[in-house]
Amino acid sequence: MEIKELMDAVNDFFKEHVAPPHKITSVEGTEDEGWKVIVEVIEEKEYMKKYAKDEMLGVYQVSLNKKKEVTSFTRINIRYRSAIAED
Repeated sequence: MEIKELMDAVNDFFKEHVAPPHKITSVEGTEDEGWKVIVEVIEEKEYMKKYAKDEMLGVYQVSLNKKKEVTSFTRINIRYRSAIAED
């Protein structure tokens, strides 16, 4: 149940402050009992549709504390949605 709660907290935060998440691809605990989550977000959806371009996917790393509160987020990658993700 805890992972679902984490995912819900991240979804709510991104919907309110960034953009609705496309999908959460990773959830893992950290040494300080917090969490690190990787989230994919469709960037500038309307602009891309207007110009018939492939959607851009932003990949964000999100940190949460023990209370499941988002403490930081950073976009770590951006790519076309159809592009193969690089590790």
